[in-house]
This record gives sequence, C-alpha cells and structure tokens, in this order.
Amino acid sequence: MKVAVDAMGSDYAPEEIVLGAIQAANEYQCEIVLVGDQTKIQEVLDKVNNWDSQRISIHHASETIEMHEHPGAAVRKKKDASIVVATRLVKEGLCNAVVSAGSTGAAVAAALFGLGRIPGVERPTIATPIPNLTGTTVLLDSGANVDGKPKHLVQSAIMGSIYAQYILDIKTPRVGLLNIGEEETKGNEQALATYPLLKQLQTVNFIGNVEGRDIPKGTVDVVVCDGFVGNVVLKFGEGLSSVIMQLIKETIKNSGILTKLASLMIIPALKNLKQKLNYAEYGGAPLLGVNGCFIICHGSSKAKAIKNAIRVANEFTQNKVVEHIGENIAQEGVVTSASEE
Repeated sequence: MKVAVDAMGSDYAPEEIVLGAIQAANEYQCEIVLVGDQTKIQEVLDKVNNWDSQRISIHHASETIEMHEHPGAAVRKKKDASIVVATRLVKEGLCNAVVSAGSTGAAVAAALFGLGRIPGVERPTIATPIPNLTGTTVLLDSGANVDGKPKHLVQSAIMGSIYAQYILDIKTPRVGLLNIGEEETKGNEQALATYPLLKQLQTVNFIGNVEGRDIPKGTVDVVVCDGFVGNVVLKFGEGLSSVIMQLIKETIKNSGILTKLASLMIIPALKNLKQKLNYAEYGGAPLLGVNGCFIICHGSSKAKAIKNAIRVANEFTQNKVVEHIGENIAQEGVVTSASEE
C-alpha cells in the first residue's frame, strides 16, 4: 500500500502533514509519498528522528493551489501543483490513494480531471462521518455538488451505503433522505422526485425520509442530501460541538468550589466526549464516485487527522470500495439513469 499525501495542503502544512505521515507509516506499515516542495518537506523530516526512509519518500511539486483560487482553473493551469501531482501518481499506478487537506474544490477538480468517474456515476460525492449516540452516521453529499439532482442523490445513496458497509462494518446500512418531515409527501421538488427513485433501489436499505435530529440520534446510518444542505449541516454540527464543550468549561470555571471539586470526577468522561466529537479521530472524508481512492481532510487538520486519513485510505483500498460501487451502480442502472424531471 502506497499513499500519495499532498504535503502542502491544510493550514498547518507541511509540518503537521509530514508528522502525520510519519505516524501513519510507523503504525500502519504503509509507504507514504510526500508531494510538495522538497526543500520544505525535507526541513521537517530533518527535525524528526523516528522516520523510516524505506517508507517515507518525497516527490517534488513546485506549485500549490491556494484556497482563494478558482478550483477548476487552478487545476488546469497549475500542472505541477501538489494536489495535481499526487492525483497523477495514482492515475499512473505509482500510488494507491491520495490524501489531501487542501482546497476541497481543488481536490474535487483534481480527482475528476485526473482519475475520472466510475462508469455510471455522473457526479462524485463527499461522504463525511458524523458521530452519533450509537456510532457513526455518514452524511453525503457534504460539499462536492451544491445543486444535486434527484438521480445524483440516488447515486449518492448507493455509494454511501457501500461505504458504510465496507468501512464502518454495518451489514445492512439504513439509508434516509434528509427532509423536513418523515411523510413521503413532505419536502421540496428535489426531495419529492428523489423519494420514489430511492424506493426502487434493490441494493439499498432505504428507510424513508429522516430529519436533521435523526443524525445525532443514530436512527439512520447514511443520510442523503445535496452538497449545499449537507455542508450547512456539517458546519453547524462542528460549531455546535465546539460551543458545547466551551460552555461546559466556562460553567465549571465560574462555579463554586464544590462544583469544581465534583468536576474533577467527570474530567475523564469529558475527555472521552471531546475525543468522540473531534474530526481528527475520523481522519478524512472519501470522495466517492471517482475512479480511485481520494480522501479529503479538514483544512485545519493536524498530524493525528492526517494519520487517521491515511488509515481510512488503507481500509478503502483494501476493501475494494471503488469496485463495489461500480458493481452496485451497474446493477441499479435503470434507476440511477432515471430522468430528474
């Protein structure tokens, strides 16, 4: 297993990216190709003693795509950008997967141009794991397509179900359509048109409409929506979990001595809660639908998140998720190619 890591992506590149790659190489016994400015990457490696030169290598890329740049135009123009080069290594068969914490738009564009789509998939989708009361819910799309049509949501349902089955080890994932109510007659035109298509699927355990509150409750394993709605849900959840933890800290800080003493007893539980809500524990979100393994990380990813993203890339590749998606999309061909009207 060899993973191409965009070492110039994220707010903390290349230091945290390189450190995460080293941790992954040591823990998962995989090979890592760090793609980016060779001088800057080597400077980080020189500060670390425990990295294995047999598992860590550098592939120089002279350019970087910045967050403010137009994704498609930048990918076309900057042929030697780290994210473009990392994707090319997978396309050429030199690596098995790509991990990047750079611009999400650039990641999607690089994957589409460099890897292409799985036959039958019209648009790729970002599948983001979200912690719930009982485990994890996969939300998709969380930002790849802001104007998804019904057939795109159907394809997302198939891909999300496969991901939950082979990566989260859920034998028969419950798939729901995010809506404003559970009734089949609820929702906008997009939801009303998508519902009957989802009901026709043979390879997906569609349980009907679900509401936003069902995501943290864990009553559904896969939630399908377009990228605009999904990204809003994701960012709201991130902000809410952060605020809750901060409010707990402030409440304890401003309380009396008895409350502060009592809080010492629940510190381990609070640490466990914080860990469960931390996106770094989940590593990254796969871009499903492209013809290869492409893991997109949070822009603020540090070493731990990168390490876990590489773990996800390993599991994704070893479980042949791309192949399974292709098989199921082909099996459901009549439904997934249905008109969006």
